[in-house]
Amino acid sequence: MAGAAMLGGWLLGICLLGVWIFWAAPVSADPLPVSEVAPGVFVHAGLYEETDTANAGDIANCGFIVGDDAVAVIDTGGSPAVGQRLREAIRAHTDRPVRYVVNTHMHPDHVLGNAAFLPDQPDFVAHRNFQAALMARGNHYLHAFDAAVGAEAGAEARIIPPTVTVSDRLELDLGRRVVELVARPVAHTDNDLTVFDRQTATLWTGDLLFMERAPAIDGSVLGWIRLLDGLAAEPAARVVPGHGPLSAPWPEAARDLRRYLDRVVTGVRAIQAAHGTIQQAADTVATDEAPRWRLFDGYNPRNVTAAFAELEWE
Repeated sequence: MAGAAMLGGWLLGICLLGVWIFWAAPVSADPLPVSEVAPGVFVHAGLYEETDTANAGDIANCGFIVGDDAVAVIDTGGSPAVGQRLREAIRAHTDRPVRYVVNTHMHPDHVLGNAAFLPDQPDFVAHRNFQAALMARGNHYLHAFDAAVGAEAGAEARIIPPTVTVSDRLELDLGRRVVELVARPVAHTDNDLTVFDRQTATLWTGDLLFMERAPAIDGSVLGWIRLLDGLAAEPAARVVPGHGPLSAPWPEAARDLRRYLDRVVTGVRAIQAAHGTIQQAADTVATDEAPRWRLFDGYNPRNVTAAFAELEWE
């Protein structure tokens, strides 16, 4: 089965889950605002909101690293429109080619901008489990995006599979600048990837770090706690979270998230020890954390429910 779209006399194609899909990026868009948090490291901070028509999926942090020879994009935002604006921001700062698009995990607010970079013909790099996760959820993500932003904008959304996967570690040479990718064990998801820029000691965590915006447990709460404890030893000067400020000192930046996850585990275990129900846990565990987190009421019950199911089998 094949489909095609033509713009300016060129065609773009990708193979997704056995189906050829073509997409043409807009000619231009307003550049996404970015800040240089360290030399050659540019970050855009997403909004503390859920995806809707007004924000077009601009709800997660994303950005890029510029080397002497090439650019690596780290996440691309939650829609083709956001991705195109990020691409315009890159062009505003450098004429070096985009050689890599790195996805820190498969959640749509971090990957639906990928299609905007197809004209650059980069390698799309992700954790080895990334593609399986997309195969399981890709249609749901696209339907949810369509419902959130409207049919016209939703029709442009595509999910792009990786061309390079990381099982352990991978170094990307951008030209006198090496970034190190590490595939992490199950934590926020089962396909979390971190990116470390050696030149500036900047660690991109993706959603392994939430700051100010309520986190979402989609993997293992115990694995996430263990991973945060291990990451604390990373020699990073600063961290770029998946949600939150542009950057923050490391490891201090993880303190609130680490405390919250511990509160969830401790609270759920207490409910289970008293033979309480999952609903009791969802209604009561960690609720005093609410003032510290945006969107807390929508995420805490789901986090507690996920933790309850995991801890029930300890």
